Amino acid sequence: MIKQKKIIILGSTGSIGSQTVEVVNKYPKLFKVVGLAANSRFDLLLGQIKKFQPKMICIGPDPTGISAIDHPQAPLKLVRGPGGLKQLASLPGADLVVNALVGAAGMDPTLAAISAGHDVALANKETLVAGGQLVMQAVKRKKVRLLPIDSEHVALHQCLEGRDPATVKNLILTASGGPFRSYSSKQLHSVKARHALNHPTWSMGKKVTIDSATLMNKGLEMIEAHHLFGIPPERIKVVIHPESIIHSMVEFCDGSIIAQLSTPDMRLPIQYALTYPQRLPSLVKDCRLDEQGELTFHKPDRMTFKCLDLAYRAIARNGIIPAVMNAANEVAVEYFLDGRIVFMDIPAVIEKTMSGFPAGRRIDIANITKADSLARTKAEKIITTSFNKK
Repeated sequence: MIKQKKIIILGSTGSIGSQTVEVVNKYPKLFKVVGLAANSRFDLLLGQIKKFQPKMICIGPDPTGISAIDHPQAPLKLVRGPGGLKQLASLPGADLVVNALVGAAGMDPTLAAISAGHDVALANKETLVAGGQLVMQAVKRKKVRLLPIDSEHVALHQCLEGRDPATVKNLILTASGGPFRSYSSKQLHSVKARHALNHPTWSMGKKVTIDSATLMNKGLEMIEAHHLFGIPPERIKVVIHPESIIHSMVEFCDGSIIAQLSTPDMRLPIQYALTYPQRLPSLVKDCRLDEQGELTFHKPDRMTFKCLDLAYRAIARNGIIPAVMNAANEVAVEYFLDGRIVFMDIPAVIEKTMSGFPAGRRIDIANITKADSLARTKAEKIITTSFNKK
């Protein structure tokens, strides 16, 4: 029988956070939610508070959030903003912190959770992109578990378990290709945010869905896989697999390839991270291969979807450059969602922002935070002077 885990959910009202709550609700005796954090959808957060009665909640710095959270008269502490996230992530007595935050804002609470000795289930890939070296050092130092939630990394985790690392030749990340996988560069110039948000397979938050459409999501996952599994970037390959049934593969030195297959539903990798190393029945429907038809694969169009190559270039330069790339991408995606730049401007903004940044030798939280801030300022200046369509 699995020991009950006390968990904290950061980003509890978002896509991954809400699905985490579904998994918790399936096994209420196995999990006790002791902390919640949300920056929006406070009506949903209020329902979670009433159900779980956590010890602490964190909301964003927006003062309207306080009036929206009319929580019960229970021993509940309310904290706010980035400092509150770190305080919540390090809450004493917790066993596992689920980080479902979006963007670089997830790095500090991840490090705070690790420092407190908590295991982390990580959906916030930007944490490892911007500060992977620091995070993995902290994991080793504190002897905690860092369990991925991305379906690709959960697949790799399963394929690699019990294997001799010396026998691994390549990691193979699969990508759906997003809604524009067959588009030409000319066609991509006219797509709008509403088109990019119409993902053919997955239901995700807006930022992740845009990253999927540009293939930046796969670039971020490549960097994440590098840090999680210690495989050099040049041995992490990407293949387009539109059906999203094979979630990733591992190629071994003898030519064998081991793959993990399942129905494309994020509740399965979430549950894997929450219950590891045990396995339990899930909410996800069975993957019936006799009903799937063909499974297809092809190379990504890296000439058209340049974000993937930008990620490989960023990790090759290493230092603070992945953090710079990530910050520029977050800014560019926000401007695209607001209709202020076009889809094909996104990689151009990232490339121009990365240009001229020194990689730096000393990698610490202060330098990463500074690089993130400088990159955002530079990206916004590039957009307003060169790309702004309004």
